[in-house]
Amino acid sequence: MRPAGGTTVTVEDAINTSIQYENKVRDVYADAVSRTTSSDGKKLFQLMVDEEQHHVDYLEGKLHQWKESGVVSPEGLVTAIPSKEDIAAGIATLENKVGGRPGTIEIEFLEKAHAVERETSGFYRRMVDELPDEAKPLFARFLEIEEGHLALVQAQIDQVSGTGYWFDVREFNLEG
Repeated sequence: MRPAGGTTVTVEDAINTSIQYENKVRDVYADAVSRTTSSDGKKLFQLMVDEEQHHVDYLEGKLHQWKESGVVSPEGLVTAIPSKEDIAAGIATLENKVGGRPGTIEIEFLEKAHAVERETSGFYRRMVDELPDEAKPLFARFLEIEEGHLALVQAQIDQVSGTGYWFDVREFNLEG
């Protein structure tokens, strides 16, 4: 998804590639929604579908802004997902929570989501390192958000593999 051959990445290329990554992540979550059996799993995965679609829409707007003005900024980029620090702080409270056991499909999609979120975060990290200073804040904000997504998915995986309990999504008030 990245220009090959060590070529310099332009801001327009970075935005277009970002859209591809966000679509890929969204599609993993959408597939999870359609195939998961857990109501809490469906709720979490649907929240992530909506979050990733918001990113696609936002980036398409930023692409238009870039083409029109040659300027791009992170204004208006919000997330429904808590920061990775808030997720880490909330994990301790999950130890005594009891939820339904996840099925194999939920675990499968958590692992797929973790892989694509990690890949996407890596892309944004590279963009922060490689792009001109004026474009870095947009990609730094996406990196921050994607690291929150990665922390959320990792917390889910840790809870499933460590205690066998499904993550209580209401604990983090993911709805806003």
